[in-house]
Amino acid sequence: MLSRDIRLTTPRLVLRPTEPGDAARMAQIQSNWNVTRMLRLAPWPATEAAMADWAHLHGKEWAAGTAYRFAVLLDGVMIGTADIDDIDGTSGEIGYWFDEPYWGQGFAREAAAALMDFAIRTVGLKRIVAGHNAENPASGAILKRLGFHFQAATTKYSKPQDAQVPYHMYVYEA
Repeated sequence: MLSRDIRLTTPRLVLRPTEPGDAARMAQIQSNWNVTRMLRLAPWPATEAAMADWAHLHGKEWAAGTAYRFAVLLDGVMIGTADIDDIDGTSGEIGYWFDEPYWGQGFAREAAAALMDFAIRTVGLKRIVAGHNAENPASGAILKRLGFHFQAATTKYSKPQDAQVPYHMYVYEA
């Protein structure tokens, strides 16, 4: 079992395991429709109670080795999350979301690169999948820069939109 004392650092960011105390900030970020509409499984409207319920599961997932979820901090302020979940043997899926004022500044790429390194070197993953809402091509550009290859255009159910939405899937083979 990996210690929850792990910290991933980049030139500008610190990624630390999420904790229940992050729920208020998570709800604040996901209260922005521009953020949440791009996510597949986020509740809408976002509530602190829903985020607390979700964050409460993170320690159990971490202990089981099925997911590693990180709060992304800039100068000590949580600006988003990055995680690797659906871990099954040597495969898993990465995801990330950020507060809108931090978009377009390279933070998602920086955090995702640190997460990829963690997933491959520490967790031992060999195959990592990722996807994004087709209306969010910036996320696809990040994945391509990280070495992911486009796999398929499909549709996936979006809980916040309560509809099937166009979705792009990518794969990374270590």
